[in-house]
Amino acid sequence: MRASVIQIAVNEDESVEARRRRVAALVREQAGADLVVLPELWTTGAFAYEEFGREAEPLEGPTYEAMAKAASDAGVWLHAGSIPERDPDGPLYNTSLVFSPSGDLAAAYRKIHRFGFDKGEAVLMGAGAELVTVRLPETTLGLSTCYDLRFPELYRGLVDAGAETLVVSAGWPERRRSHWTLLAQARAVENQSFLLACATAGTHAGVPQAGHSIVVDPWGEVLAQAGAGEEVLTVEFDPGKVAATREQFPALKDRMLGLQPPPRP
Repeated sequence: MRASVIQIAVNEDESVEARRRRVAALVREQAGADLVVLPELWTTGAFAYEEFGREAEPLEGPTYEAMAKAASDAGVWLHAGSIPERDPDGPLYNTSLVFSPSGDLAAAYRKIHRFGFDKGEAVLMGAGAELVTVRLPETTLGLSTCYDLRFPELYRGLVDAGAETLVVSAGWPERRRSHWTLLAQARAVENQSFLLACATAGTHAGVPQAGHSIVVDPWGEVLAQAGAGEEVLTVEFDPGKVAATREQFPALKDRMLGLQPPPRP
């Protein structure tokens, strides 16, 4: 399986519409890949809180339309990162979109864990409530977004739902880049899954971004990692390694907690 992880630079001197066109062109250039992944909130910047309300769009808004067409033109499965979604019947959501090679919407995931500690995203956006997986011909994706990476129970739930390849779309700050790499490898190892984590580059509202998108195998080995700037990270991997790893080292079968109520005393 061939995946292209597109680490987008988000800078204030580029309009949202210009970046949308540029990213669509980058997606089209990945024809021949099986899966293309974009980062979190690349239209606005994950830390540009004041832009969320102004740039929020309905689920089937301009980013949806541009990415659906790009996926269809390239003939790829596209995890189009996330957008600030305006629900007509509720709050804003940080919502990821996944398109099939025909340009149809295969899944939408509203970010469950909102970052900000009672400010920023945590108060401006609603929380999602559902785990989301997407079945591809080669593997089943488990979807997550940025701050979700710090909550291992989410990934256990995705694995229980059949996920074999974990996808993380993020706008992670440079000042905590060491956590980004550490947690990406930990989530891959403990869930015996591939993990593709796509981050932004550039600066959002004065916050330098970590970049360093990363692809990790089920043993925690780093298959590829980007640098700090905009970059297309392309990697080939064998999804069959997930089943082989889980059979060779069946740690998931030894889980004791979270599977059933504890016995009565």
